[in-house]
Amino acid sequence: MALQVAIQMDPMETINVAADSTFVLALEAQARGHGLLHYLPRDLTLGDGGQLTARARPLRVRRDAPHYELGPARLLDLATVDLVLMRQDPPFDMAYITATHLLEHVSRRVLVVNDPAGVRNAPEKLFATHFMGLMPPTLITSDPAAIAEFRHRHGDVILKPIFGNGGAGVFHLKSDDDNLNALLEMFTRLYREPIIVQRYLPEIRQGDKRIILVEGEPVGAVLRVPQAGEARANLHVGGTAKKATLTARDRAICAAIGPTLREQGLVFVGIDVIGDYLTEINVTSPTGIQEINRLDGGRLETAVWDAIDARLAAGKRRYSAS
Repeated sequence: MALQVAIQMDPMETINVAADSTFVLALEAQARGHGLLHYLPRDLTLGDGGQLTARARPLRVRRDAPHYELGPARLLDLATVDLVLMRQDPPFDMAYITATHLLEHVSRRVLVVNDPAGVRNAPEKLFATHFMGLMPPTLITSDPAAIAEFRHRHGDVILKPIFGNGGAGVFHLKSDDDNLNALLEMFTRLYREPIIVQRYLPEIRQGDKRIILVEGEPVGAVLRVPQAGEARANLHVGGTAKKATLTARDRAICAAIGPTLREQGLVFVGIDVIGDYLTEINVTSPTGIQEINRLDGGRLETAVWDAIDARLAAGKRRYSAS
């Protein structure tokens, strides 16, 4: 059945056709006969009667340049669509949080993927701390003495901001590095939140594994290997994508977090695993589909859309029963 799909995302002209996961999700939706509507988070309006609208434009996508066509804008009542894909990129700031609150006005009547309350309650680095047994030794604090003591016990450490993304603000400090106090001063100036400090995992030299989960089940993975002299494996800062397989430990991590993801309506999630440790759970706008597809010869976007179809069907059954 053809659906009307509203995609809340970044401007289409900024999309990297070769890497963007939202782009292939849109291609798959289009191939299934669904109608696409594009709008930016700033296009949302909550009226005094509680109606949530967006200034949306019909969207068509294709691989060839130009990679998109947008029709004329119209005021769209989001309660009238079948599905909202919340796919704008971080940072996970107050604007992002506000968008989740606004989308909650329709999420009881319209399927929103990922669920806005689930996204808001799962900031990516903090969400992982609810599974401490899966994480490397981790400290979250603003206390310089606690950070110094943690580094004394663990040697090399990683410092990073709680709400950073894309590897921004991530530092590797060796046990004899004398820049700790200067870095803490910089973090204090830039951020009001506490800092995340983790034991450095030398396994990062072999790569940071991104695992895609759909409805809490792993469907594919890619290994992102950092450049020499770089502590970050993110692809956009020079990391190299390599084919990856799931280990028994990877599957155990997925089995441990999967039920929580399903319960919170987090349909499409990307987790980061270094060695045997979970480091992040990415729920805002997970990436990695296209890299995994190229390396494995698959089409992970079909798994995402099959899960969406199943959720829509289950919602209609509940509505009919009531």
